[in-house]
Amino acid sequence: MNRSRAALSLVVPLVLLAGCGSGTSQAVPSDAPPAAVTGTVPPRDDSPSRAPAGSPPASASPAGSDPSAATRLKPPTSTKGVEVERSPDAPPLVTGVRFARHPGFDRVVVDFKGSLPGYRAEWVPELVQDGSGEPIDVTGGAYLQVTITPANAHTESGKPTWTGGPIFQADLGNVRNVVRTGDFEAVVGVGIVLDRKAGFRVLEQKQPNRLVIDVAN
Repeated sequence: MNRSRAALSLVVPLVLLAGCGSGTSQAVPSDAPPAAVTGTVPPRDDSPSRAPAGSPPASASPAGSDPSAATRLKPPTSTKGVEVERSPDAPPLVTGVRFARHPGFDRVVVDFKGSLPGYRAEWVPELVQDGSGEPIDVTGGAYLQVTITPANAHTESGKPTWTGGPIFQADLGNVRNVVRTGDFEAVVGVGIVLDRKAGFRVLEQKQPNRLVIDVAN
């Protein structure tokens, strides 16, 4: 009886050990990337690489690290025009213009392929077509004209790189429409139709290069 009990006591641990080795498990590393999240994505928000004189500093973080960074910016208050001159080796291409509403301000983003160009943002009595000077049929309480130079919105073969429009309906807090006012002789015009005149700022951002125009709403 004692020998039988001793033999049984040896068999049980062996069976338990065999059972533990029959399956495998893998822990997820602590640095594994999170699963992708789908949904509506607002214009990319990150720290400006350079802000024109008089613009408030942005407290946003690098691209992709904080999608809510724009919510930490205060609404702009200055209505003064902005102008920056540049002479890149080749005119960059405007690849598109995006817009979205944020707490306190509406944001318009002009995307580029190539270097950052020069630009001028100013209030105008109406939006007109670059080249012909013909008035553009849009109605608003105020008009902010952004003139980008040197830049093109078409390839050397004439294919548009900023498609659609020329009038893009926005219907944000203050921004009604965004208008392509011209793409002529290395000058691209972006008109912003507003319900009312309000403070604005222009921020420069990189990776990819783009201009960000915030208008208080």
